[in-house]
Amino acid sequence: MELADVPVIVAGPADAARWASARLRALGAVVTEVTAPAVPVSPAGGAATVLADVTGGDPAWAPLLAVLRPGRAAVRLDPPPGGGRIVLVGGGPGDPGLQTVRARQELFAADVVLTDRLATYDDHALVQRLAPVARIIDVGKEPGHHRVRQSRTQEILIEQARAGRYVVRLKGGDPFVFGRGGEEVAAARAAGVPVTVVPGITSAIGVPEGAGIPVTHRSVSHAFTVIAGHVPLPPAECAALAQLGGTIVILMGVATLAGNAASLVAAGLDPATPFAVVERGSTPAERVIRGRIGEAAAVLAREGVTSPAVIVIGGVSDLPQLRSSQ
Repeated sequence: MELADVPVIVAGPADAARWASARLRALGAVVTEVTAPAVPVSPAGGAATVLADVTGGDPAWAPLLAVLRPGRAAVRLDPPPGGGRIVLVGGGPGDPGLQTVRARQELFAADVVLTDRLATYDDHALVQRLAPVARIIDVGKEPGHHRVRQSRTQEILIEQARAGRYVVRLKGGDPFVFGRGGEEVAAARAAGVPVTVVPGITSAIGVPEGAGIPVTHRSVSHAFTVIAGHVPLPPAECAALAQLGGTIVILMGVATLAGNAASLVAAGLDPATPFAVVERGSTPAERVIRGRIGEAAAVLAREGVTSPAVIVIGGVSDLPQLRSSQ
């Protein structure tokens, strides 16, 4: 909802109203607070078109809400529990529309957001709109360059939570699919800091799907394997993948694709096996490059493939009837 210059009534106890008002004003709303449940003699909020309910469902506020709600768009906002805590949030594959409702709620509540490179493809302005009062800290990693060490990222999370802040760790895709989310949860628990996890749509499935590539398809592939490609695949793993006969999905694998493709072919994968690379999937800059695995090196050189990208190897990557028209 665009709230610039929109009159909004915030109804609820004073602390909750202040919490919501700060965020709504950061989005440009013109806020009127109603912090007592008594029904006013004259209408509250004047020309307000939005009612923000922060009463937490307290029945004592029901009569007032019944008076304020007619003719206004009503939203319920729930302040988080007091005290510092960490929430790992899966930001999805890139398109903000693929974020979950829960992800949006957590970002709105955040005091601090630690963001990944892949979470929003460097669009910090978007993160700031979704987390209107939060301090944004970029801890994203790039291929071959970790400007913030993982250990330091975990220290920042804990430091901010111990200072009493509501800290969102916004991660690309799903926090537990090659996102090092498990390490961050373990560090928080070892430090005695409350931590929760909000799942997200993993790019391993969401990015191919948006490009018209199903990771399984009847009579084509009955299984899929998701692997990290930031290092060369060992021969035993290549042999197992070549023999499995399903779909291979590789994340973080652009730099190693030529070598891994050659290793897969050497291990027995048919060089005519189709593959696809989906760059910057689910964003307006999405590009899909297709070829045969035996010619992967030549395709990469010709097309100038760059990360972030998801690689799909197998028959599902070349089903013309399912290709996206976008």
